[in-house]
Amino acid sequence: MQFSEILGQDYIKSHLTKSATSGRIPHAQLFIGPEGSGTLAMAIAYAQYILCNNDGNENTAGNAACNMKFKTVSHPDLHFIYPTVTTEEIKTKPKSIDFITEWRQFILENPYGSLFDWYRVLGVQNKQGEIRVEDAQEILKALSLKAYEGGHKIMIVWMADKLNISASNKLLKLLEEPTDKTVFVLISENEEDLLPTIRSRCQILNFTALPEKIIAEALVSRENVDLRTATKMAHQAQGNFNKALQLLYENGEDVFFEKCFVDWVRAAFRAKGNAAAIQDLIAWSEQIAALGRETQKKFLGYCIEMFRQALLLNYQTTTLVYMEPKIEKFKLENFAPFVNGNNITDIFKELSEALYHIERNGNAKIILTDLSIRLTRLIHKN
Repeated sequence: MQFSEILGQDYIKSHLTKSATSGRIPHAQLFIGPEGSGTLAMAIAYAQYILCNNDGNENTAGNAACNMKFKTVSHPDLHFIYPTVTTEEIKTKPKSIDFITEWRQFILENPYGSLFDWYRVLGVQNKQGEIRVEDAQEILKALSLKAYEGGHKIMIVWMADKLNISASNKLLKLLEEPTDKTVFVLISENEEDLLPTIRSRCQILNFTALPEKIIAEALVSRENVDLRTATKMAHQAQGNFNKALQLLYENGEDVFFEKCFVDWVRAAFRAKGNAAAIQDLIAWSEQIAALGRETQKKFLGYCIEMFRQALLLNYQTTTLVYMEPKIEKFKLENFAPFVNGNNITDIFKELSEALYHIERNGNAKIILTDLSIRLTRLIHKN
């Protein structure tokens, strides 16, 4: 992974190359950034820079054989830890190494891929991914061995906020007493979900959402999109290059989520004073409950953003509105008057509570049915 392939984040590229060139490599760093900002891609490029003794922003001119190994993300001194779940093949105590083939393919296809994209590769169904203590034990084992090429060993922990308590405690011990020439790069989108003791032992680098101009230019140069379309998609992507690619190829979850959201609010409108329409809400709840917890959580987050966009449109802040529903006969400007200062706080509260209970393995059908009935009341609130 070359630094030149990573969009934006020039300050961070410069900081990492200068610190590595000067030999001042922190033993633990924490990359914090929103989805699609390039945290994983940057971590891999940084690892390549260190392990291959490269120089310059192009991340080349070092060990050619070493650089070739990064073409397949298979350097023996580069290790990865990431959330996993049990599957048909791995029925108990799953570890990152069990899915290394799928992981490498995932990175090579799109290094800007999201956690939800990775969960779809795993087929999580009704499970929730996490990093378990078995992975922490694998870290200990991998780092206790001598570096294959005699230099550094680099451990990238992707979505470190998914570490469970046992794994967090083991990792903390490793961060407190690192082995020689060991570099940890932790990556997270939610810094507050990490143990404060882990955060305090890492040098933190904050990534920003990508500017629209940079995303648009990348779509034009890499995907052969015309400038007008690229500019529109870059605006809708809201700094997330992965989202821009999904919008381009219409292979993201938003197309499906949009239909589910529209079906939901239409049923909620019909349900006022119409007992028969309650059956539509129950059927909708059963449909969403069958999707699996990670999809349910992602969908509820999408609903929160859709209501927020409708509120912004209602209050005439059109420059902040980027969602453009494509469902027939559903227009955001027609829906917006029903989302206002009198009901938005309660709507947000109900969606957040539903998300909270689903994260804690509550009965999804009951949670979503209750949410739907409450929405029916709120959506008609003047």
